[in-house]
Amino acid sequence: MRAVFAIAGAELKIALRNFWVALAVGLTALFAAVLTFAGSGPTGTLGVDLLTVAVASLTTLTVYLAPLIALLLAFDAIAGEADRGTLALMLSYPVSRFAILAGKLSAHLSVLAFALAIGFSLAGIMAWGIDGKAGGVSETSLYALLRLWWTAVLLGAAFLGLGYAISSLARQPGVAAGLAIGLWLVFVVLYDLGMLGALVVDNGGFFTRQVFPWMLVGNPADAFRVVNMPTGEAVALASGVGGASKAVSHVVALAALVTWSFGALGLSWAAFRRIES
Repeated sequence: MRAVFAIAGAELKIALRNFWVALAVGLTALFAAVLTFAGSGPTGTLGVDLLTVAVASLTTLTVYLAPLIALLLAFDAIAGEADRGTLALMLSYPVSRFAILAGKLSAHLSVLAFALAIGFSLAGIMAWGIDGKAGGVSETSLYALLRLWWTAVLLGAAFLGLGYAISSLARQPGVAAGLAIGLWLVFVVLYDLGMLGALVVDNGGFFTRQVFPWMLVGNPADAFRVVNMPTGEAVALASGVGGASKAVSHVVALAALVTWSFGALGLSWAAFRRIES
């Protein structure tokens, strides 16, 4: 454990020196503040408190931002060390590969969790201040905000694992960066566009009713969406097909998100083990 803490401490110093911490905190805080302020207008019309509206907006934001920050932190973790020649030196020390990977994961996940906590806390404080103090925040919306945070950490862990796997396989920072951006585009943008096209072609048929709900939880980003929206709303917003909403529960979506997190980290471990010392 001392080796894990030592590596985590070194990675945190690197993240601070490279302004990754400041960038992650700044991005989440800025967008959380903007979305919360922008959502203050329609709350009376919708009949819900401001924080509930903010959480819905932050869910969409987090789907894009958390994976991007995670991949930016992870793509250089192994490939950068290999390119600088420090990876071979590190592997020659009496430190296990598990400790190396666990230390990097601990540091990067802490950066992501801290950034998300700052941004989401700012949203809660603004909702409380803008919408008549307690009138802008309810117990249900606070629970939804807390759930949004820890599921966002799970989502980030999944993409950290995928980023480490890419970094281990690429062994060159430039290649790893390109693959990381491509991975982000596939999971966050192109996957949903592909499903939308299939829904249009299917026109309410078998794919819409039977396949589409399960494809939602086959992607960690979409599983995150389902977990953080009321039952059926994620499907209804994505496709306009209310009947498909009954096929996927929050429990299934959460199980898929947890599976993705541990599965991606296992994949990164397998890729890292293949690197010759």
